[in-house]
Amino acid sequence: MGTHEEQDVARQRFDVADAVPLLLDAQGVVTSWTRDAQRLLNYAAAEVVGTRVTGLLTTEDAARLPELAERCRRDGGWAGLLTARRKDGRPVRVMVRVTPAVEPGGVAHWLVLVSDMADAGGWDMSRPVLEQMVTGSPVGIAIVDANLRFVWSNDALAKFGGGSPQDRLGLRISDVQPGIDTAAIEEQMRHVLATGRPVVGYEHVGRIKSAPHRETAHMMSFTRLDDEQGHPMGVYYTVVDVTERHRARQRLALLDRAGEHIGRTLDIVRTAQELADVAVPDFADFVSVDLLESVLRGAEPTPGPLSDTEPVSLRRSGHQSVNEGVPEAVVEIGEVATYLAGSPPIRSLTTGRPWREERLDPLAKEWATRIPGGRAATFLELGLHSVIIVPIRARGVALGVTTFFRRARQEPFDEDDLSLAEDLVSRAAVCVDNARRYTRERDAALVLQRSLLPRRLPEQNAVEVAACYRPADELTGLGGDWYDLIPLSGARVALVVGEVPGHGIDAAAAMGRLRTAVRTLAALDLPPEEVLAHLDDLVVRTAREEGVAPDGRETGDVQVAGSGCVYVVYDPVDGQCSMAAAGHPAPAVVMPDGTVSFVDLPQGPPLGAAGPPFEAVELALAEGSTLALHTDGLLARGEDWAVDADRDRLRGALERAASSLDLRCRAVVDALVPARPYDDVALLMARTRLLGEDQVADWDLPADPAVVADARKEATRQLTEWGLEELAFTTELVVSELVTNAIRHADGPIRLRLIRERALICEVSDGGATAPHLRHPRTTDEGGRGLLLVSQFTERWGTRFVPEGKVIWAEQPLTESPA
Repeated sequence: MGTHEEQDVARQRFDVADAVPLLLDAQGVVTSWTRDAQRLLNYAAAEVVGTRVTGLLTTEDAARLPELAERCRRDGGWAGLLTARRKDGRPVRVMVRVTPAVEPGGVAHWLVLVSDMADAGGWDMSRPVLEQMVTGSPVGIAIVDANLRFVWSNDALAKFGGGSPQDRLGLRISDVQPGIDTAAIEEQMRHVLATGRPVVGYEHVGRIKSAPHRETAHMMSFTRLDDEQGHPMGVYYTVVDVTERHRARQRLALLDRAGEHIGRTLDIVRTAQELADVAVPDFADFVSVDLLESVLRGAEPTPGPLSDTEPVSLRRSGHQSVNEGVPEAVVEIGEVATYLAGSPPIRSLTTGRPWREERLDPLAKEWATRIPGGRAATFLELGLHSVIIVPIRARGVALGVTTFFRRARQEPFDEDDLSLAEDLVSRAAVCVDNARRYTRERDAALVLQRSLLPRRLPEQNAVEVAACYRPADELTGLGGDWYDLIPLSGARVALVVGEVPGHGIDAAAAMGRLRTAVRTLAALDLPPEEVLAHLDDLVVRTAREEGVAPDGRETGDVQVAGSGCVYVVYDPVDGQCSMAAAGHPAPAVVMPDGTVSFVDLPQGPPLGAAGPPFEAVELALAEGSTLALHTDGLLARGEDWAVDADRDRLRGALERAASSLDLRCRAVVDALVPARPYDDVALLMARTRLLGEDQVADWDLPADPAVVADARKEATRQLTEWGLEELAFTTELVVSELVTNAIRHADGPIRLRLIRERALICEVSDGGATAPHLRHPRTTDEGGRGLLLVSQFTERWGTRFVPEGKVIWAEQPLTESPA
């Protein structure tokens, strides 16, 4: 019996209860014989004890005893099958287990346990029966010798290629099946021959001669065969076809990869390209993804079936090939091709059903017309021979088509491939539709953003401005922070930065309402603290209407209570600046020499939070100073930072020089804000300017009607000096009416001021607290036409209140801005 057979026997359960014990000395002489041994072999104890055990075995097994004794000494025991001889000469097959036993005196003995195998019918199985089992097995079986040449194989092996058993004899597998990776298979055989360790479950993938166009997979197992002396004789191996399992595993792997790689972004074109990338090269050799124009725009596709009687234009959104440069593509990504009515892509698009063709007509042309560059070609020229077209559909609506071609591999697409293609496209269709819907929502959000944030800050001469906005919601690009620059009367400007709680579209909508309210209040020319007071009242009313309590507890969808705002008014005539804040960081000031300080601005309560009145501060700014207004997101890092630490970081960023204010503004945000900010960020930087002395003229006037004529003369003289004689007539009229109105209806000193900026500004101030009203006098009225004339001859006019009274002003446009 060979070594492997003995090992197999040794692994079997040895029933000690049924075993017959014998005791042998070191020379193999029987020293103990039991009644069970007598019943098994029919020898009496007197006939056996003192004789060598070889007399109890057949001649063949008796000759093996020296070898078995050596193995017992080397391995500490032995187990296997032997054939014993009964007293009447009849052989009996027994299972034997030998273990060493040492008596107390130190004498070595061997304990032998013998079990009768007469009832094990399998051991008496005839050779014809065994040959019938291996010959009729559906599993391919073969035996090769030590030189890897076939010595036997069953008929089932022929279906795996290589010919009949007779054709294989004396040949190697590389001789009969040259198309497969025979080197790898023979390497497994050599490994088994060298080590004696079997190889189980080796999978070989390739193409066999009987199915050259179809990739097949086989599971192979190899076992070494030894002779009775334990020398290797050859290899016994089996082959099982596992192609279907292999292909199912490939499909699952491809679908898993599709789930991992398709739809990683919400970009439609990138999603289409990801679909093409996943399918090549494991499934197809060339893939194209074409989408409807409306899908790429993010628009809702037209419901209902498309017409298949008219050409349809599709835009190439993605393609991939096993060949570098995608030579099969006659349409480049981003180009539009019009597919012919009734062509397979249009039929799939309109019917919603896929289409498969195992063998394309090699002389047929691509199905598109009006191809950019006129690059039409036949399928033969493109090398394409098999195709699957799957419509891209989501929620019952057609979005486009995906076309899978095979070129390099000769195996045509089959029904299983069609099912896999449908699974791939259905997964991608959901991602494409999500990207389309996101594109639509994002475009709508961007339209909202453009309507809420200033697309371009107004041109004016009071300050040089730069702004940077970075939302926390990177998907929509919207947030609750805002900034603004609002031109005021008298060449002044208002600078505003604010924020509302939250992010996204809701916060942006709430922000837009507050920004509109600030602009409306700014038009009234109110001081900063009064602007914030009115804004606070508006927020309280809005919160009540929308279900938000004054303490900021949100009970509705949009929360405006708790918003912050800083409002700054700068006058370029004298460099005076006034500001107030509602729950908002104080601005920083960068002096002309580069030093940075922070305005000591009283922090009023957030808007709608109910608290003490807002307070304003005034300061004079040197020309060339830079105001930096920002939201608290500029310093937010998801941690609790001390105020001093925040300001030190901001100071360091503001002190860095830059070639322009725009670059400086962007550099500050880049230095302080991570790529994905924790909060919305808005930064508005304004570098101050001063109007020159030659741009402003003013006169103090007594409250005497006779002074009106002098005021007209002084104004005309000043316009002549400025080279604005063409405005003299209108200006005389405006000065005359405004000064006359002040003398008649106001108290206190009267002052006339002309400002030459982007417009000619005429201002008359007095000590009165009553705003004039525009009247429409009747024909018989003797007065009331002054402001009516002013409104008709000037571009705009208005009134603002100051601590000393009021200022009535009017503006006339200049044909060109002053240098």
